Amino acid sequence: MPTRDLSHPLDDDVTVYPGDPAVERAPAATHEADGYRVTEIRMGSHAGTHVDAPSHTEPDGGTLDAFDAARFAFDARLVDCSDKRAREPIRPGDLPDDPDADLLAIRTGWADEWGSDAYYDHPYLSEAAARACAENGCCVGVDALSVDPSPSARGTERDGEPAGVPAHHTLLGSERLIVENLTGLSGLPDRFELRAYPLPLPDADGAPVRAVAVW
Repeated sequence: MPTRDLSHPLDDDVTVYPGDPAVERAPAATHEADGYRVTEIRMGSHAGTHVDAPSHTEPDGGTLDAFDAARFAFDARLVDCSDKRAREPIRPGDLPDDPDADLLAIRTGWADEWGSDAYYDHPYLSEAAARACAENGCCVGVDALSVDPSPSARGTERDGEPAGVPAHHTLLGSERLIVENLTGLSGLPDRFELRAYPLPLPDADGAPVRAVAVW
């Protein structure tokens, strides 16, 4: 059974959403001083490859521990949107009419920009496209920082970009989970299982995942 890790490493160079905590690691115990090794890790709940709970944007939304673990193993359909340019919207016409899947794994190609300022200028899901996903019962995974436009590190925002996080509201308000910062989507089969189990943090608005494709 082939598998592929779709997760970015949680190293010190993790790209985080502007304003989110950076990932920091420091020795808490060492072989030399203590006879064993322990690492202290500090990070935000949306660091690296992660899943968003409805409570991320919805005041009355559920937290991750409200979902059974089985909800994080998705029947995924790959959608190639790698022809989209920087900060260009993904529209309903770019998505399949009848997804017949639990999750659309949207490949923008922006994972190749990980660690650079260009990563913030990813394509994004229009509110109408997010609504189409929600109405079709689909969660969304994306190889980009967010399903909504991110603040640009280079000042390249475009006129007409939506304010706030409308795609998040549309999806999470319908209890459609969002997986962000995927990588390695290129070359996957059109259908696969995406296993994206979050860390078991109580009352979590989101959590890092080890995202793995199985087919």
